[in-house]
Amino acid sequence: MRLNQINSSDVGIDNCEKPTQTRKIRPTRRSVSGVYSFRGEIAVPFESTLERDFLIRSEYFTSVVDVISQPVQVPFVDSNNHKNIYTPDFLVYRHLGDLSYHRYPKPQLIEVKPTSEWQQHWRKWLPKWKAARRLAKENGWEFRIYDESRIRDQTLENIRFLERFKRTDYPEEETLMILQTIEEMGSVPFHYLLAKHFTGFDRGVGVAHLWHLLAVRRAECNIDKKLCN
Repeated sequence: MRLNQINSSDVGIDNCEKPTQTRKIRPTRRSVSGVYSFRGEIAVPFESTLERDFLIRSEYFTSVVDVISQPVQVPFVDSNNHKNIYTPDFLVYRHLGDLSYHRYPKPQLIEVKPTSEWQQHWRKWLPKWKAARRLAKENGWEFRIYDESRIRDQTLENIRFLERFKRTDYPEEETLMILQTIEEMGSVPFHYLLAKHFTGFDRGVGVAHLWHLLAVRRAECNIDKKLCN
């Protein structure tokens, strides 16, 4: 595994008018609901453990700058010709960063749905999803459906593993030396950093320090690959 320097252009927030929550989430007996503290700055309601995991996964990526719960109400006509209102789960905003304009990451209107449910009901839900796709296109967004395969993957497993190293403190002087090595080399093997900066130390301390840098986003790696040292 190799560690890389965080791109500073990914940090910040775009100034634009954004939707706000349009539907209040209430507790139910059928699922787990709650409020997720997104980076300790905003409270994002969720109404299932799959939605919570989506938020945990989104929070890790510095390119994600905002997640709005229940962002818009989408009018649609169902298969019985009845008028209804559909509220997608989230609207996710990302940074342009150093990407060119034609590759700009469009905001994503997200529906989080377990695989078993959308496979069973997709014909019934197709009218509202088509309406959401039209509304998203009109606003310069994309409409996406996320199930377990796009949320509970190797990336989420790694993020959960790194969580345990977030709150440990390490000498800033040692941290800066590690980051300097990463900056100078661009991409550095995990074992190289251990050998260079933790000779004579308990190897476990060095491993934990490097996991900490990944957890707090002062360094990055291929988070979609299995972590190893």
